[in-house]
Amino acid sequence: MTRGERQSRAMLVLGLMSGTSADGIDAALVRISGAPPRVRSELLAHTAIKFAPAIRGEILRVAEQRPITAGELSQLNFRLGAVFADAALTACRKFRVAPARIALIGSHGQTIFHQGAPAKYLGGRTASTLQIGEPSVIAARTGITTVGDFRPADMAAGGQGAPLVPYADYLLYRDAKIGRASLNLGGIANVTVIPAAAKPSEVFAFDTGPANMLIDALVAHFTKERQRFDKNARLAAKGRSIPAILDELLGDPYLKVPPPKSTGREYFGRSYTKRLIALGREHRAKPNDLIRAATIFTALSVVDALHRFVLPNHKIRQLIVSGGGAKNPLVLAQIAAALPGIEIVPSLELGVPEDAKEAYAFALLAYETLHQRPSNIPSATGAHRPAILGKICYASPR
Repeated sequence: MTRGERQSRAMLVLGLMSGTSADGIDAALVRISGAPPRVRSELLAHTAIKFAPAIRGEILRVAEQRPITAGELSQLNFRLGAVFADAALTACRKFRVAPARIALIGSHGQTIFHQGAPAKYLGGRTASTLQIGEPSVIAARTGITTVGDFRPADMAAGGQGAPLVPYADYLLYRDAKIGRASLNLGGIANVTVIPAAAKPSEVFAFDTGPANMLIDALVAHFTKERQRFDKNARLAAKGRSIPAILDELLGDPYLKVPPPKSTGREYFGRSYTKRLIALGREHRAKPNDLIRAATIFTALSVVDALHRFVLPNHKIRQLIVSGGGAKNPLVLAQIAAALPGIEIVPSLELGVPEDAKEAYAFALLAYETLHQRPSNIPSATGAHRPAILGKICYASPR
């Protein structure tokens, strides 16, 4: 069989993703064939598997930079590998697909630290990232070759290791006639800009700021963990607007930093939430007032990023929205009201449901890695050159 014949054959790939909210693992089964610029992909099924409370609690504890020993971190890495493997097998059963039919798993793992921009460390300037959920364990337990640890290769090439989803955005949403932007509202919000008839080098992307992270943290705090998120923005809808709090949030220095840039729980996590709660006390805000402020901040920080870094130089006709925040009606209403003339399109209308997009993306990235092709977009991450992402952990021969 020639190399061209191998590349033209369709392959079933399972993408696994756990985001900064650490709610659980999203799984997407994708049929992929071809090679750039004609990679063909189709989402066949998707599901979500929640973390056990103890697992989620430990992930959040570590991600908030609370003390942990090297031994505990090693144990958590391997324990999460087993959890991801179980999630993959659970997805196979739900999809009624035998694991032997799946050629490849692409596992993003669980981010517990991300320092995209170099900082002083031990006499040098260092950027680093750490995703855990050992892919060798996934490969061994499932019998499926697994690609994991995608971000370090981009960082080794001078990039920030994020965002990586723009490669999938480009394949899915590039249009010969209209400019589009793809907005993912996960724990963090990130946007990919795809000008009309764009070449890969013309695509750029960056994290705009928090999305669900602050809202979820406030909801969990004020409900004493009885609720994890503000379903349909019901709590925010009961709150009153306090302009002074919103002005303070919109003055955050991160919003002014030009792309490429990335952020995460290290910036908008526990300490940021504590400062926001203190700000609420200063202005006598009730819990729902503060949840409303975080919700409006999410929307307006996206709008600010588009007006500041995108719209002055690019004509955008559609904003394609995915991620859990795409189900928050107040966030979407605020964005739509502030962007007249831009059509807000749920990603489902273009073939990929809002909550499957990132898992779908890592299936595509794994497919490219297996074929020894780069899949970062340097104009999005700031890398000096294209990079083949991830590390391949081969399953035992079947």
